[in-house]
Amino acid sequence: MFFLKKKKIINFNNLELNEKLVKIKRVCKVTKGRRDFSFSTIVIKGNNKGIVGYGMGKSKEISDAIYKAGEKAKKNLIMVPIINDTIPYEQSFKYCSSKIFLFPANKGTGVIAGGSARIVLELAGIKNIFSKFIGSSNVYNCVKATFYALKEIRNNYDIMSEIKKNINKK
Repeated sequence: MFFLKKKKIINFNNLELNEKLVKIKRVCKVTKGRRDFSFSTIVIKGNNKGIVGYGMGKSKEISDAIYKAGEKAKKNLIMVPIINDTIPYEQSFKYCSSKIFLFPANKGTGVIAGGSARIVLELAGIKNIFSKFIGSSNVYNCVKATFYALKEIRNNYDIMSEIKKNINKK
């Protein structure tokens, strides 16, 4: 017989989130009469305790693009299960042509990751982890691959409830 603890319901509205700007890119649209310049940004928000999100914003002004990306990051928050300052098990994820491998590490190892993945992992609150990117090094795809890899990690409650369902079916 399995005994399960209920999930905690967390209200993401009242959290104090740290914000880091990963990249600002100037984009140019060439038309018949002129060139239109705008800025594209990607921002990561997290509370260093297991909650992280990313957002992308575009605007003619840099400050507006950063603000839009920050607002989208607030709407896109996820909760990452962290056990002993690392992830519970190995995880890999492919987004477009970027593939990331995440490996749990022992205490004292630190965050061994590339630039864009490092920001996501640090703001999620993971202190010990190995990671490896294979394929494209596009910043946008790397951030999304890291984010979705963390999103796919399940906590003990989800795993045990799935086992319980499979046992009850038999």
